Amino acid sequence: MKLPQQQPQIGISACVTGEHVRFDKGHKRSDFCMTHLAPFVRFQGFCPEVAIGLPVPRPTIRLVQYQDGVHAQRPDGSGDVTQDLTNYGQNIANKIDHLSGFIFCQKSPSCGMERVKVYQEDGKGSTASGIGLFAKQIMAYNPNLPCEENGRLMDPALRENFIIRVFTYQHWKELLASGLTKHKLIAFHSERKYLLMSHHLVSYKEAGRLLARADLDVEEMAQQYISILMSGLKHVATHRSHTNTLQHLQGYFKKVLTKQQKSELTTHIEDFRQGVVPLLVPLTLINHYLKEFPQQYLAAQVYLAPYPQELKLRYI
Repeated sequence: MKLPQQQPQIGISACVTGEHVRFDKGHKRSDFCMTHLAPFVRFQGFCPEVAIGLPVPRPTIRLVQYQDGVHAQRPDGSGDVTQDLTNYGQNIANKIDHLSGFIFCQKSPSCGMERVKVYQEDGKGSTASGIGLFAKQIMAYNPNLPCEENGRLMDPALRENFIIRVFTYQHWKELLASGLTKHKLIAFHSERKYLLMSHHLVSYKEAGRLLARADLDVEEMAQQYISILMSGLKHVATHRSHTNTLQHLQGYFKKVLTKQQKSELTTHIEDFRQGVVPLLVPLTLINHYLKEFPQQYLAAQVYLAPYPQELKLRYI
């Protein structure tokens, strides 16, 4: 693949990097992030609770539902830091244009992306329906920014999905920095058509229709396009959607492969569809045929290698 000119920079909850900043002086170090991902990205750590002045160690805070909204406070109702966390989140959210992703600490009242426990005002019940107050601001102000939680990164499919979005977004930022033109925008999409197809066919078609419009200037078109692209890539690619994409790629070789070679590729794609072999198997054969029968358009497809292969995310 064509790597970004610079390593993507990812915001991350400081405790996930191994910093001892949690309420109990502990941490939530992610081995995937700090051992496997770290060589390919740059991390910028944030601990909103420490940033607003809370000590380490400190009393726990939790989200509590009141009539006027959700508050962050101690279990006894004291030490309300709702506005402090919200203000800090808004402040940081407006200063992270350099980031290409964000990894939050799950279940945290400040950093959880979703399903954070929210207690009732009387303390007699709770629901896993909240969003950490800091994370909420980061995501609201940066809707295209790839975001994920440390716990969800344990899932191979979610992990690969996040990494694909991070590297895609870094490429996008570099495209904008180079000076955007409609030609560059169309070329950018052309290289990612099959990547988007493999994630969300509806977004793939929507992006194509957008780029065919003549009534939009390039800035407005780009703004709409990146929203479609990043929203589409949030959909986790399935065996079915990958199979559809692989069959499209297979069509590029129909005039050059022998009957035996066609049969071999068809078998590998079907084996993948049934879960017998990983995605890497049919992709390896496609890449082999691409070297034997070069095709410039196909060789430029990011789908074939959307991130550094050393991450080994398609071996599952």
